[in-house]
Amino acid sequence: MRILTRYVLSEMVKVFLVSLIGITLIIVLFGLVVQAVNQGLGPKQIVLLIPYILPDAMRYSVPATMLLAACSVFGRLAAGNEVVAVKASGISPMVLIWPALALALLVSWVAVWLNDIAVSWGRDGIARVVIESVEEIAYGRLQQQGSFESKQFLIQVKDVEGRRLIRPRIIFKNTDDSPARMIDCDEAEMRSDLVEGTLKIICRNSEMSMGDWKTIDSGTREFEVPLDDSGRKGGGNRRPDDLPMYVMPQERAAQQARIDALAQQMGANAADQMISGDFAKLLSPSWKNDERQLLDARQRLYKLYMEPCRRWANGFSCLCFVIVGAPLAIRMRNTDLMTSFIMCFLPILLVYYPLLMFGTSQAKNGSFPSWGVWAGNILLVVIGWRLTRHVCRY
Repeated sequence: MRILTRYVLSEMVKVFLVSLIGITLIIVLFGLVVQAVNQGLGPKQIVLLIPYILPDAMRYSVPATMLLAACSVFGRLAAGNEVVAVKASGISPMVLIWPALALALLVSWVAVWLNDIAVSWGRDGIARVVIESVEEIAYGRLQQQGSFESKQFLIQVKDVEGRRLIRPRIIFKNTDDSPARMIDCDEAEMRSDLVEGTLKIICRNSEMSMGDWKTIDSGTREFEVPLDDSGRKGGGNRRPDDLPMYVMPQERAAQQARIDALAQQMGANAADQMISGDFAKLLSPSWKNDERQLLDARQRLYKLYMEPCRRWANGFSCLCFVIVGAPLAIRMRNTDLMTSFIMCFLPILLVYYPLLMFGTSQAKNGSFPSWGVWAGNILLVVIGWRLTRHVCRY
């Protein structure tokens, strides 16, 4: 039995590691291309992004690779009649399946850690590299081409002397239908602010216009361009899906305190207006704003409860995939790896991920409890258990 355990483990590890390297490399290259195109990054910045994109790539590649390894190993075992030989020897097929489940359990813990650092450390690192590089890339483009464009602004210059931009024209882009803001000045300088996540443009003798409106400033004026729109700056303003799990309990307590303070303030305002007979204020639009703030605060609290459950569910999908993939590959008895993998992955793609997304969206709104994101995992375990019973019985 020890020989069987070592054999299954060695085969699983070999297929897992080889497939993991290949799939992760493909995802990393795709992520680098997307960042390079969207942010206009150069070779230096692309190299700096690799360690930050790697955890994000592995949180997707690890579960798929775990399923691929299970389909490959157990498909070959079943096709070679090795499972039949084990049964004929009076040994339960679980002797073959347990080592794969133990490996998947270990990998699942690692996957949870990857899910945590990918959305906290990884995303922060990507944002930091992009912010640091915008200033350098912008100066390089302006010196070579005389213009630089990003999602937030467009800048054109007549000349660049060191860090001084001569006669620049800066156009700030708007997300709505309002006119773009345009600034012309004698000279300007750019500085990136890593703390605030902004690019500061210091203009001298500027003229700013927006549609028919125009203003002139003969002194020095500073304009800020937000480069990090993810809400990472400021502890209470960070999105829950960007926070590491170890700060979630403190964030939940702080968010609950904010909700209580908002509710108490609204109650005090309502009592004061009713006592004073100021019923007009009770119907004023300010109440809708207060209600919206309270609703947003509660939704953030729901997300703070849901996010750790989602990361654990994502991580332990490795174990759930093997619970389904191993017995299904034994039943199929197919040596063709891709056929076994597709037959296992297609139901997961059509059932597990939609359930995960549905549970996540409902838990964010408070319609489901936070553990509702485990619905897909639970369903896979039930299906895998039934498949395993059939393999062991027949």
